[in-house]
Amino acid sequence: MTTYDIALIGFGGVNRTLAELIAARGEALNSELGFGLRVVAITDLRLGSLVRPEGVDLPLALNLAGSETFAEHGGSADTNNESVIRTCTADIICEATFTNPDDGEPAVSHVRWALESGKSVCTTNKGPVALRGAELTSLAEQNGVHFEFEGAVMSGTPVIRLAKKMFAGLKLNAFEGILNGTSNYVLGRMEAGLDFEAAIQEAQALGYAEANPAADIEGYDVQLKVLILANELLEAGIELKDVQRKGISTVTREDLRKASQEGRRWKLVGSARRNPDGTVTAGVAPTALPLDHGLAGISGATNAASFDTDLLGPVTVSGPGAGRVETAYALLSDIIAMHAAKAGAAAHV
Repeated sequence: MTTYDIALIGFGGVNRTLAELIAARGEALNSELGFGLRVVAITDLRLGSLVRPEGVDLPLALNLAGSETFAEHGGSADTNNESVIRTCTADIICEATFTNPDDGEPAVSHVRWALESGKSVCTTNKGPVALRGAELTSLAEQNGVHFEFEGAVMSGTPVIRLAKKMFAGLKLNAFEGILNGTSNYVLGRMEAGLDFEAAIQEAQALGYAEANPAADIEGYDVQLKVLILANELLEAGIELKDVQRKGISTVTREDLRKASQEGRRWKLVGSARRNPDGTVTAGVAPTALPLDHGLAGISGATNAASFDTDLLGPVTVSGPGAGRVETAYALLSDIIAMHAAKAGAAAHV
């Protein structure tokens, strides 16, 4: 049976959950998927780095106590991601560090180092895909490896792969979506009577919003996701500056009350549309949708995307847009896609 060696770059919630999944369900996954997974390297800003070509002791890595680092277990307290990525024996790099919306670093470099050294990459990080997606995809092709990023838009809900694989034969003209669960939750709670600040505080208490919620509330997160979908699905060839952005901080309870009276509901909508001249217009803005709209009933932290197709009309997919388990599954789904591509290539030899 094929076994893929993987390296986890970043050992926060997502990659840690993937490691837990491998540790707890490894044999079952082998049987179900037809391949095995072995973690051979982990790097983390707090824990340092641990490289084991024969396989990392996952229970040990997952149960470090207090201030322990990998240095106490034969690793290093320091993190040299470039060295680990380039020299470790991994077949696949799982990149799950933080997103820098300005330049995509350090994740862009993580992905580039891996692809240059002949390793495939799966990432949940929006930065590299939104800001350097075409460049990195080309680099992967040049080196005969894969660059997969299903979890970068709707976590474990396979919106990119679904549109590419399941819409074959259809012409995709546009999409619009609720692509940020935090802003959607806040608007819902304001509709229920809370003021803006109270709704944000509640979202923070539930873990939906960060201490600084600006990326969610002001639309930066959705702006990156719209850019990814526009370039991947509409072949827009646009940049971040081409995606207009407006957040929900200007929406008042009076706006919500008035919309309710008119049979409408406010949502933060990210969208892109192909124009008659072939250009693509993209943006994110709060919008008062009619209640019979496919996105109007999406509540809480759920995400959804509605695709405008030529033969089927609007097709809407919804599912979890966040969560450790859901996002870790997105990485696993990327590895499954890589394995399927490898098996397909072998069948044609």
